[in-house]
Amino acid sequence: MKILHVEEHGVSLEEVHEVTRFHAKILHPKFSAIFVILSYFFSRKVYVHCELMLYLTVKRETLIPRLYLFPSNSSQIQAVEQQEKSQGSSRILISRPERSFKLSSSFRLNIHCSTDINPQKIHLIHRDTTPSFFRAVVKMTGIDIEMELFSDDERIAWREKVSQDEFITDTRSTSAVSGAGRPAESSLNGPPEQQLRSVRTEFVKRVSGPVLDGLLDRLLQHTVINQEEMESVKVIAERSEKARDIIDMVLRKGTESCSRMINLLGELDPYLWTQLQIHSVGVPT
Repeated sequence: MKILHVEEHGVSLEEVHEVTRFHAKILHPKFSAIFVILSYFFSRKVYVHCELMLYLTVKRETLIPRLYLFPSNSSQIQAVEQQEKSQGSSRILISRPERSFKLSSSFRLNIHCSTDINPQKIHLIHRDTTPSFFRAVVKMTGIDIEMELFSDDERIAWREKVSQDEFITDTRSTSAVSGAGRPAESSLNGPPEQQLRSVRTEFVKRVSGPVLDGLLDRLLQHTVINQEEMESVKVIAERSEKARDIIDMVLRKGTESCSRMINLLGELDPYLWTQLQIHSVGVPT
């Protein structure tokens, strides 16, 4: 007969010295010094595969990323999903670390464009409650989010880049709630063509791929562009080059076409529309 101990780092068996009808006597009780030393030694040698789950919440012009790190466990995954679902957060699919990590080791997160990350470190342990997570504050600057996870020895254990194309569309519903769907008080004045030309660089840099595809379809629908022009742009693979072709094509067509594009952009991506501080006049969509 042996006694089974279930620990955070795994399970262990302990020899039974003597068994009676009501009792079992062991040579080295669980809380003996020897057991503590052995447990510490073996826990330092246990390696586990981990899960990384990233969720984003948008508050006005700020992104709040939450990165969960925990040993692979299906029940823990469900706990995280339920907790984040109740908060209305959006999950961003990210890569999983390929190698296993040492249990009880600590990790720190670095996000290049963040203004705050809390806590500073997370220890990799099994938990009965919802796993621990890093919470960061990132200003919406129209750039990709680069994340790095460092282990105890300051080596990079995991690295990921989240493209703005993956999270910019998730900001629309939040922007609508916070009023970002309305033009800012400091919106640019002047003819639509002048407004569009003045934000050309920012538009090319910040507009997402899905918005560009939607914009092409709507511009065709409103006869701002023809079928041949749309097809010539659709074959362009690079997002920024496609954005540049679209805005230049519309700029060449005059004031009415520029006004339509501004209105359509406001419908497709109200957050970007507000950030560009443009507004249209006189041409209903």
